[in-house]
Amino acid sequence: INRGRDNISCMALNADSTIADLLREKPDAAQVLFRFGMGCLGCAIANNETIREAAQAHGVPLEEMLSALGIAES
Repeated sequence: INRGRDNISCMALNADSTIADLLREKPDAAQVLFRFGMGCLGCAIANNETIREAAQAHGVPLEEMLSALGIAES
């Protein structure tokens, strides 16, 4: 965990971060996920589903999604 501006903790997001963590750290990521057909971001599965799992479940190339989100794969 890194310390961001104003001493607020920030996670290092990657493909194994959960959708919930992604949206908590980058709320604007919701629009990117919507473009990839992920409309149920508030559902129970999204809380524990990783970005990698979501990409696979929705048939989206992981590298393409990560690039659009501006995060690393590992």
